[in-house]
Formats: sequence, C-alpha cells, structure tokens
Amino acid sequence: MKRVKLLNFGRLLKARSGNPSTAEGERIYAIGDIHGRLDLMKDILARIERHAATLPPARSVHIVVLGDMIDRGPDSAAVLRYLHGVQQTTGRLIVLHGNHEELMLRALAGEPGMLRAWMRIGGSATIRSYGVEPPHRDDDQRAAVNDLLKVIPSNIIEWIRHLPLTARSGDYLFCHAGIRPGVALKRQKRADLVWIRDEFLEDPLDHGVMVVHGHSVSTDVEMRGNRIGIDTGAYRTGILTALYLEGEDRQIISTEAPLELGSADAVDATPVEGQLS
Repeated sequence: MKRVKLLNFGRLLKARSGNPSTAEGERIYAIGDIHGRLDLMKDILARIERHAATLPPARSVHIVVLGDMIDRGPDSAAVLRYLHGVQQTTGRLIVLHGNHEELMLRALAGEPGMLRAWMRIGGSATIRSYGVEPPHRDDDQRAAVNDLLKVIPSNIIEWIRHLPLTARSGDYLFCHAGIRPGVALKRQKRADLVWIRDEFLEDPLDHGVMVVHGHSVSTDVEMRGNRIGIDTGAYRTGILTALYLEGEDRQIISTEAPLELGSADAVDATPVEGQLS
C-alpha cells in the first residue's frame, strides 16, 4: 500500500491524545469524489497550496484522490488528462481506483451490458467530454465502444487500469468506498474497496485503522469513530472536500457552493442511481 499527503484552508478539528495519526513526518491531503468537475478540482488544489504555504516544511507531502474522477460532471476528459499529467511529473499525487472508473474500464473492454450500465451512472457525461454523443439504446454497442476507443487515449486507459485500490499512512487507510467489516485488511476484496456501502457505513466497530473514503454522498463530512467520509456530492452541490491530516491534526478544506445551489434542495445525501452510484 502506498503512502500520501496534501493541503488547504478550512475549519480546524482539534486533536485529542489517542487520536489516529499519520506516519511520522507525513502530511496528507485526501480529496473526495471529483466527478468531472475540473473547476472544483483546480479550486481545491489551489486552496491546498495556500494552506500548505502556512505550515512549516514536512518531510513528506502527498495528495490522495479517492477515486471517481469521472462521470456526471462536464469535464471528465480534462480531469483525467490533468491528473495523469501531474502524476508524470511528481510523486506527490496518488490517485485511487473508484467504482466509476471500474465501470468505464469494463465498458471499454466490451463486457456485455456494461456500456449501458456505465451510462446510467453518469458515463454519458464522460463520453460527451470526449466529443462523442452517447449511443442510443438501439445502437450497436460494440461499434459505440470502438468509436470511444478511437478518442479516449490508450495511455489514459492503461493508467486507470493500474490505479491502486488503497493507500496507507500510519493509522489511516485510504480507499474509495470502504472495507468489509471483520475481514483482515490484506484479505479485502476489490469489489468491496470500490463498491461497498451499507455494511461498511453502518458498522460501528473498530477496523484497526481509520478509513478515509468517498463513494457515499453526505451533506457534510462524516466523522465517525472508525471512518471519515468526504464525498460531499461535488458534481451537484459545488462543494468538493479535502481532508488535511498531519500527525493527529485534522482539518477540513472545501470549495464554496454557488449561491444558486445553496438551498436545501441542492444537497441530497442519498445516491442518485441506487447501488450503482
């Protein structure tokens, strides 16, 4: 498992003795589900840079993107291109694999039914971001996949294919969706790390690590005794959240929602497309 770190302004969560801690000398910034919002991603990265500038030097600083870079928002192609490019120039960025990337890969591999499944959970927006109209229900799905493979760069597909499922720093484990309670960390299954929901969210027991995850949308950061959920529904709320961790310190860094999305109706804590969200 890899280790990571990141930065930005937000409200300070005071540490108490015995709180989980990062590995010694590590500073981490974990970013929740981006979902094609290039604007919010650049905003949160700028906030992280400003936050880091206020801190003393750290031995190691990393940014961890918790998966679901794509779908739903308008700029998935640009988000992928940007993050892939950054990773080629620095070892400070760790990008994890999410369930939306999982479905994208399965659809592009030609797995029966996966193209339609991907489009149902927001893949249509990713397809449009590459300048292609999503296929209709009656269109030849194999031909549609072939058309997509002509416009989605093969190096981007291979990069996504090899993204790690987890990262680790001290007492913190980072993954997209969560872990299967009662199963040793070394025996966690890929499907659970990118898809699990209720069994993980509703379990109050100590997992042996503090799990930092996205995947399940909440109106605010969920601080629990065994997990921290930071998917604040950026694609529809305008709020993309990052979590700063260093030693026992924690801090929330968020973008600001546009005024027109400020009403209660703008934030829905339930998944939009059921278990495929």
